[in-house]
Amino acid sequence: MLFFREFFVEEKMLSMDTLTLLHCRRSSKKYGTLAPNAEQLNAILQAGLRAPDHGHLKPYHFVVIEQSAMTKFAEYLTACVAEFNLGEEGLKKAQKISQNAPLVIGVVAKIEPNLAKVPEWEQIVTAGCATYGMQLAANSLGFETRWITNKWVNGTALRQAFGCREHDQIIALVFVGSPQEGEQITLARHPEDISSFISYLR
Repeated sequence: MLFFREFFVEEKMLSMDTLTLLHCRRSSKKYGTLAPNAEQLNAILQAGLRAPDHGHLKPYHFVVIEQSAMTKFAEYLTACVAEFNLGEEGLKKAQKISQNAPLVIGVVAKIEPNLAKVPEWEQIVTAGCATYGMQLAANSLGFETRWITNKWVNGTALRQAFGCREHDQIIALVFVGSPQEGEQITLARHPEDISSFISYLR
């Protein structure tokens, strides 16, 4: 009985911590130098596999870009600058992106077209949920995160590097890194007011 009570208290505290993260999560553009270690990275990736998934398709693939591959990542982003004529400003941004965080996780929505029961948009939503699950897992482990797309995810060189087929879409580049030295992860000061987002079916 004592064990159950202690377990219940621990679970209740954990739930409150989870709700705090869900209510106050924010993205960050500033990172320290530490990336998740192998065990932490595995836990982050594992969290992506529990996304809601109509048809049990697991319509996603994760591409891990560690510090040793950032130079290659920068080359693919630079190729995107040329492909979409993003100019000098785009080139500066490509360099900044590739040097921003110590780890990047690319998320590819592996689309199976023409499935009557699971349309393409549902498959993309599932991949998006997997992405968010990984962000929350990284945050819970004390890491900052940010999710970007823009034209970078449409670059031919990057799509080839990520193994995209014709119908696949890169839906996220997730930046992961420790907070800057001496800092905690970025959180909003208070939850959002839900009143303007809610209605009830009567």
